[in-house]
This record gives sequence, C-alpha cells and structure tokens, in this order.
Amino acid sequence: MDDRELLELAAKAALGKTAIPRHAEDLASRWNPLDEDEAALRLAVRLRMHVLLETSEVTVAVDDAAGRRQLVRVQFIAEDQGEFIATRRAIVRAAAEIGRAM
Repeated sequence: MDDRELLELAAKAALGKTAIPRHAEDLASRWNPLDEDEAALRLAVRLRMHVLLETSEVTVAVDDAAGRRQLVRVQFIAEDQGEFIATRRAIVRAAAEIGRAM
C-alpha cells in the first residue's frame, strides 16, 4: 500500500473526528500525518490509540469498529529522528486498518 492509500484510509477512519480535508486531492498537501507531528498526534488521540516506544520499534494499538484490537509495529529507521518517522507511520497505518475495516 502506498502513502496516498494509507492517507486516504486513515482519513476515512478519522472523518468527522478530526479536521481533515474532505477532497482526496488535498490530503497530501493539507493533511499529512506521515510528515506532520501535530496531525499524527491528533489522529492518535481522536482514534484513542495507545503508542508504545521500545528500543528499536514503535507499537500502536487501537480498537477497530468491531472492538477488535489492532496492533501495528514499525521498526525505527537508522537516521536522525527515525523514532519520530516510525511513530507517525505506525499511527497512520493503524488508522488505515480501521478505515479499511469500515
């Protein structure tokens, strides 16, 4: 799944729960929790995610619409601020799983 698909599914999960553009073409330019800490944090809070940072990975847990716990793990990448990049990606992937199940 590419980044655009991730953002579209995450937006589907968050729609009505956070301030995001309603047109798909605006997603990458105006709302991008893959790149923006603020957007990722708002997404995590609105969807009531649990974020756990470990030594080399981040785990995000969230309950889907049916009440099933979804776990997403992302390894840190070996670059400056890799833990932030991995955390944002894990949040978006978890939201996308909710969006896919809707």
